[in-house]
Amino acid sequence: MSMTAETPGSDRPRPMELKYGSTAFNLDLPPDRLAGVIVPTLHPSPEFPEDIIRRALDTCQSHFCSFKAGEKVVIVTSDITRYTGSEIYLPLLVERLNDCGIPDRDIEILIALGIHRKQTDHEHQKILGPLYGRLRVIDHDCDDHDQLTTIGTTSNGIRVSINRRAALADRLILTGTISFHYFAGFGGGRKSVLPGIASRQACMASHFTVLNPGNGSGKNPLATTGNLVGNPVHQAMLEGCAMAEPDFILNTVLTPDKQIMAAFAGDWRQAHEEGCRFYSERFAFPLQQKADLVIASCGGFPKDINLIQAHKSMEYASQAIKDSGVMILLAECRDGFGNATFFNWFRHKQLEEFEAALREQYEINGQTAYSTLQKAQRFRIILVSQFPERQVEEMGMIPARTLDSAMNLALPMLPSDWQAYLMPEAGSVLPVAEAYAANQHAKQ
Repeated sequence: MSMTAETPGSDRPRPMELKYGSTAFNLDLPPDRLAGVIVPTLHPSPEFPEDIIRRALDTCQSHFCSFKAGEKVVIVTSDITRYTGSEIYLPLLVERLNDCGIPDRDIEILIALGIHRKQTDHEHQKILGPLYGRLRVIDHDCDDHDQLTTIGTTSNGIRVSINRRAALADRLILTGTISFHYFAGFGGGRKSVLPGIASRQACMASHFTVLNPGNGSGKNPLATTGNLVGNPVHQAMLEGCAMAEPDFILNTVLTPDKQIMAAFAGDWRQAHEEGCRFYSERFAFPLQQKADLVIASCGGFPKDINLIQAHKSMEYASQAIKDSGVMILLAECRDGFGNATFFNWFRHKQLEEFEAALREQYEINGQTAYSTLQKAQRFRIILVSQFPERQVEEMGMIPARTLDSAMNLALPMLPSDWQAYLMPEAGSVLPVAEAYAANQHAKQ
């Protein structure tokens, strides 16, 4: 692996460009200081996105054959914050339903907002593509009790209420995209139901399972990125989804530049698990050892639009650093924190105090803030952003305005023989210990 590209006719390497907002910083690091460049293992697909989707839908022919004219169909899809390729796959999915004798008037698109805000007409148009104006589209509302119905209780006591339209539909189809999730293991699949179309109470309760039972017991170590086995958050979502009895799922896998590279369709459990294995093979990066320094870019705008979005890159980059090592995170955060309550949680400076407050009044934003503080106290994180210095320091991190100034701050913190990993698209690839990678491969 090489961080720099050789310039023809010159012995000097060309600096690597690291994206930051709509601009970039150049990094000129001596080759002997580079432990490696952590990037996904991708091979461009020769297929058009439409052909990838059609081939996935072909595997669902037995499902389609059971659909009958007169049945009401609800298709769940993600909101604008999670691009999935819906404007490509929804028309092809609806075309198959039409071929089964299901007319447009019997098909509804339900936007899985979870606890997010409602979508604008323009956002609906971007999600539905050419279907906009043809099909009825409804935003899920987690607080509208008249539009919710209880479908059961999970083994750990979560009362699962979901959107009434989905519960009463003759046929329920889930769509979305598969990627890593920092405590549910992976996105996609079962998440379309819980939290996607669930009540606020069920959303919060499912996320709360990230914490071990009992005050002061901390975060469950199995509720982590890329892991489904024994993950209590995943288990709660599985049970909630099973109660909704979806007919099948269609999930995409996207490249870092948001192009459809694969799609998985069929049984909502099996197709999702197959997609997760595929994703891990390409977006998990096996490490022989961790480094003293990790220099991570979120990948520029919109991946670094706010700190909640940038946390994903921070989480992944933290997997490659030695304890007490240094992370430089390039995250412009032009829209600030991403939620009005996020920064308020940093009034808690000790993790024990923070955890107690989180247990008393759980918020998903609070969970992300707690995870941020955990990393800020385990490592030394230099945040290159637009935030005022005081706010960065309040979050336990070290502020910087440029990559050069961040490097100047980092050098005195590093041992004399330091080496660094470089992550130019830190939110797209998960560094993992080789033992973990081998175990995941064995499960396949």
